[in-house]
Amino acid sequence: MDVTAMHIANGIVNGQVSAVFAVVAAIALAFCVLRSRADLDDRLAPMAGLVAAFIFAVQMLNFQVLPGVSGHLLGGALAVVLVGPWVGALCVATVLIVQCLLFADGGLTALGLNITNMALLGAAAGYLLVAVLLRVLPKTARGVAVATFVASVVSVVVASQGFVLQYWMGGTTELSLGTIAAAMAGVHTLIGIGEGLIAATTVATVVRVRPDLVYALRRFRTATAQPIGVPA
Repeated sequence: MDVTAMHIANGIVNGQVSAVFAVVAAIALAFCVLRSRADLDDRLAPMAGLVAAFIFAVQMLNFQVLPGVSGHLLGGALAVVLVGPWVGALCVATVLIVQCLLFADGGLTALGLNITNMALLGAAAGYLLVAVLLRVLPKTARGVAVATFVASVVSVVVASQGFVLQYWMGGTTELSLGTIAAAMAGVHTLIGIGEGLIAATTVATVVRVRPDLVYALRRFRTATAQPIGVPA
């Protein structure tokens, strides 16, 4: 078993735990659909499509982090910064479903596990951290890029530890839990740095060109904030 893989394959976690997380993922995504209705408008709807397409494309590209170990963008933090937590989680979940069904990237029985980790935990951790950081950082391209970078690193590590929890509940091999947790955290910190650089660059570019399209800026804008999109 490759303990550094983010997409969980069939048989890594037993059927009972996989079924529980399939239900958890379905309920959470249904809740996201209900909450996203308040956010979707003529501006956010096409942006959500672009974000999902971008994450799908970039997830297909791997980058080297260690000899024999590669990583790719998960997209949770990037998605929530651009389109918000509810729509962002749906974007990442859509990408994971398409990848699973069409490219066998992650097992079908493990789809609920993967959605929980990458679309739900990753997006939630990223959004909460961005919400905190943008209350103290300037609302500029540089400030949003810094928040996105930090949130990306943390969200990737949190997603990896979601797998550790799932493996603890229903792992089908005899590997040490401590070994798995350390391996996942270490490798995914490096992967998170790579993701953070990609996500921060992408968000900063959008802020400079169309700051009105960035959900996080609209959501956390204050009357005393520095004008949006002004380079710092």
